[in-house]
Amino acid sequence: MDVAIVGIGLHPFGRTPSMSGLQQGAAATRAALADAGVNWSDIECGYGGSQDAGNADAIVNEMGLSGLQFTHIFNGCATGGSSLHAAYTAVKSGEYRNALVLGFDKHAPGAFNASPADWGIDDWYGEIGLMLTTQYFGMKIQRYMHDHNISEKALVAVAEKAFHNGSINPTAWRRQALSSEDIMASTMISHPLRKYMFCSPAEGAVALILCSATEAKRYTTQPIFLNAAAVRTRHYGSFEVFSPSQPIKQADSPTVIASQAAYQQAGIGPADIDIAQLQDTESGAEIIHMAENGFCEHGEQEQWLRAGHTQIGGKFPVNTDGGCLANGEPVGASGLRQVHEICVQLRQQGGARQVPGNPKTGYTHVYGAPGISGVTILSR
Repeated sequence: MDVAIVGIGLHPFGRTPSMSGLQQGAAATRAALADAGVNWSDIECGYGGSQDAGNADAIVNEMGLSGLQFTHIFNGCATGGSSLHAAYTAVKSGEYRNALVLGFDKHAPGAFNASPADWGIDDWYGEIGLMLTTQYFGMKIQRYMHDHNISEKALVAVAEKAFHNGSINPTAWRRQALSSEDIMASTMISHPLRKYMFCSPAEGAVALILCSATEAKRYTTQPIFLNAAAVRTRHYGSFEVFSPSQPIKQADSPTVIASQAAYQQAGIGPADIDIAQLQDTESGAEIIHMAENGFCEHGEQEQWLRAGHTQIGGKFPVNTDGGCLANGEPVGASGLRQVHEICVQLRQQGGARQVPGNPKTGYTHVYGAPGISGVTILSR
């Protein structure tokens, strides 16, 4: 049974001091219900998560005690993608006619401060600074740039594009465009990554309403079909967030494995995708993920960026809403923000950031600790 997204809702990312994370989740849920034209009591099951804003199943306190089956999910930055996969499976199985997917979060300012013990790692890993993920991302992209002859200009180009796209997205957090000079002048954080090449912990919420594709037209004239949803963890030999070692023989990343599974499910390949949302925890992540998801060869990214291929008007737009760099990273919501943006683009509702050429197929990729990736393929 095919699955469709018939309702989308988003509470703007950034900082909302007057609202809890849960309240932002409720606002996104109400928007998604209104978009689908359904009531809370019509929803048959729900899946969602949050890292720092409480249990997502507490949404019933805000929306109504209807006896809803709701499952709380936490999978790092891949929480949203994992929640969507669970709801997709529930509807596809035929057990439920519809499902709510919800992600929200409200992080304190400053870097994430994870405990090694929470991830099955000894204390030494934190004592040398590697639980501060800026260090990991700096090391990983430095090695990647060396191996594939990529310069710092590529990192700058990704950040410049992100802040430009954020400046024309009314729900983004960082809505000021930055020049390449601004980015190059910013503080070096973890070489070669500078201040404006990183996302920041943030707040925000996204909700989606799913149903079987055969019933989609009951809810909307613009259903977006979920052709594939795949989530994969790491193999031995892949170097991921919170990996305490690097084997001599390297294995494919979970992103490579998840993307291959999604393409197989959808029966299409990278060349069939019109627009993509790729995890950009920092500039280097977007560069790596362009190749790991199959859209270009390793080492071609700088040429693509120089030619403007990934800009809104380019041949393959990436992160049209500004990505994590411009929106920030509320862990529970980021993966669903990507799906929300693809739905907006495929519905032709992107406004100033609308991709030209009438895109028909979109792709999302989210990545989280300790090495898990989620991929979706969507079409209209």
